[in-house]
Amino acid sequence: MAQRGLTLTLTALHLLVWRAWAIMEVSMEDRKEVLMGEGADIICMFGPFESESTLVIEWFVRSPGGNRERIHYKDGSTEAVDEATSFRNRLSVSYSLENSILKISTVQLDDEQEYICRVSVDADVDEKHTRLLVFNAPSRPSIEVETYVSTDTDKLQKIASCKVENAYPTPNITWHKNDIPLQHSGDHVLVRPSMTVNPNRLQTVQSELQLRVEKNDKDATFYCEVSYFVPGAEKMMESDRFNINVNYPTTEITMSMVSPKGLVKEGDTVEISCLGDGNPQPVVIFSLDDDELEADNGLLVLVNVTRKNSGQYICTSLEDVLAEYPGDLSLSVHFLDPIVITPEEPIELKEGQDQSLTCNALSSLPTHSVWYKDNTWLKEGHVLTLSSASYDTAGTYTCRIEASDLPELWEEKSVKVIVRGKPMITEGVQAIPLDRENLVNLSCIAKGHPTPKIAWTLSDEQARLGEWNPETEDYVLSVITVSTTSNFSVSCEVTNELGTVTASHNVEPSKSEKPNTITTSTTSTSTKAPTETLNPPKKNERVRKEGSGVIIAVIIILILLLAILGSVLYFLYKKGKIPCGRSGKQDLTKESASKDDIVVEMKSGKSEEAVLLQGVNGDKKIPNDQ
Repeated sequence: MAQRGLTLTLTALHLLVWRAWAIMEVSMEDRKEVLMGEGADIICMFGPFESESTLVIEWFVRSPGGNRERIHYKDGSTEAVDEATSFRNRLSVSYSLENSILKISTVQLDDEQEYICRVSVDADVDEKHTRLLVFNAPSRPSIEVETYVSTDTDKLQKIASCKVENAYPTPNITWHKNDIPLQHSGDHVLVRPSMTVNPNRLQTVQSELQLRVEKNDKDATFYCEVSYFVPGAEKMMESDRFNINVNYPTTEITMSMVSPKGLVKEGDTVEISCLGDGNPQPVVIFSLDDDELEADNGLLVLVNVTRKNSGQYICTSLEDVLAEYPGDLSLSVHFLDPIVITPEEPIELKEGQDQSLTCNALSSLPTHSVWYKDNTWLKEGHVLTLSSASYDTAGTYTCRIEASDLPELWEEKSVKVIVRGKPMITEGVQAIPLDRENLVNLSCIAKGHPTPKIAWTLSDEQARLGEWNPETEDYVLSVITVSTTSNFSVSCEVTNELGTVTASHNVEPSKSEKPNTITTSTTSTSTKAPTETLNPPKKNERVRKEGSGVIIAVIIILILLLAILGSVLYFLYKKGKIPCGRSGKQDLTKESASKDDIVVEMKSGKSEEAVLLQGVNGDKKIPNDQ
C-alpha cells in the first residue's frame, strides 16, 4: 500500500511540473534607447507552445498617462496593421515560432512610448512591455558676453549667457571660472536656467550667469559646460572660453617710451605713451614746460626731434580724482654738431714741412675720432700729424666722429692738403711703338705744385708728327708721335716756378731683322734742382699704391687713344692729306724742310707689328734702308 501511494504521489508531481512548464510566458527588455532619426527594433520573446495550438500575437502602444492602442496583430494566417497615424508607414513586424520583432524606421520624438506585446496560446495569455527612449544631442553651446561690466556697484550684473538648441532630453549647463565650477551663492553668483520646447518637441536650453564683479575678474577665463545623454552614455562639451570687459577706475598713470627703444638722437621720431591702470583708459593731456602738446589716444608722436625737445614730459588725466597723480618722463635728445678741422682749407704745405690737423665736434655723448685718406684708414684720435710733407702727403683727408654709445650718431668732414714743390718726373721719356711702320709715341709724366709745364726738344724737329698734353689733378702727361726712320735725340723738360727737371731720350732705327723695331736710351738731368725721390711714411704705403694704380690705368687709356690718333695721322699721310716731298726716299734730315714737309717712306712687305721698346728684343736693330 505504501509503495502504491508513493507511485500515485510521483505521478501527480510529474503532471504538475509538466503543466507548469507548459504555461505561456512573454519576455521583453524594460527599455530601449535610440537616437532620433535612427531605426529601433523592439523584440518580444515567447513560448512554449505546440505547433497545432492557436497562436495570437498583438502589439499595443501606450503613451505616458494614456490608454493603450493596438497597432498590429496576427491570428494564425491572418495579419493586419491597425491605423496608427503617428507612424506614417514607418512600422513593420516580423514573426517566428519564438519571437516577434517590431521595427520602427526613422524614429521621432513622438515614438517615445510604451510598447506592449500580448501573446495568446489556446487558453494561455501573457504580455510584457518595453519603454522606448529617444535621444538627440544638442548643438554646440553659443556664448553671448556683455559689452562691459563695472566694479562701481555691489549688485549682481549679467556676465554672459550660454545657449544650446535641438536637445532631448533636457541637458544640464554648468558655468566655470578659471576651470572651477561656479556654485549658486546668492550674493556673488546667480545662475538662471531657462528652457523652450520647439514644435518638434526638441528643446532650446539657456543659462544666464550673474556675478558681483571685482577688478581681478578682468583676468579670469569663463566658459560653460553642457552635459547631455545619448543611448547608453552621458557626454559633455564646452563652449569657447572668454574674458569679460571690466570697468574700474584709474589709480596710477605710467609714461613710457614706445620708440626708439634705445638712446634718442636728433632727427629721430619719438613716440611716448601715457597709460592709466584703469579701464577704460582715462583722457589725458601731455605737456612740456607748461606748454600743452597735441596727442592722440594717449600717444604723443614727436617727428624729427632736436635737442630743443629734451625735457621733462608730464601726462595728466582730465578726471578730477587723478589730477594729483600725473605721470612724467625725462627725454634726452642727443646731438653731434658739425665737425671743425683746423687749420681750415686750403691747407698748402712746403716739401719737408710738418703739420698737425685737429678734428673736433661738440656732442652730448662721449665720442671718438678716426682719420682716413682717400678712404683708407690712417689712425684714431682727433689729432693727425703730417711729418716731412712730400708729394705723397698731398690728398684728401677725412675725419669721422661718432658717439661711442650711439654709433648711428656720426659726422664726417674732409679737407684737401696740397704740397708745394719743384717738379718731379715720375716716369721719364718712354717709347711706345705704334701699329704702323716707323711711328712711335714718346711719353713723359711729371708732377708738382704749382702744376708744371712740359716742353719737348727734338734734334730733328721734322720727326715730330703730333703732341698731346692731358693733365690730371696730380699729374701732367705729355705725349708726342715721332717718325723713327733716322737717328735723333729728344728731351722732356718739366718746369714750374720752383724748378726745372729734364729727361733725355735717344732714338735710332733698330738693325734687327724684325721690321719697325727701334733702340732707345734715356737720361735725366735737372737744371735748377735735382729730382728727389719721395719716401712717404710706411703707414701711407697702401694709399700710394692705390693712387699709382689709378694713374697708371689712366695713362694706359690715354696712350691707347694716342695710338689710334697716330694711326689716323699715318693714314692721312698715306692718302696724301699731309703734304710732304716724294722725290725718292724719305729725307728727314734735310735742313730746308719744314714741319709740314715730312717725308716718310713705307716699304711694302714691312710688318705692321708694334715697334718694341728697348730691352724687349735685346740689342737687335733693323738694317737701314739703302
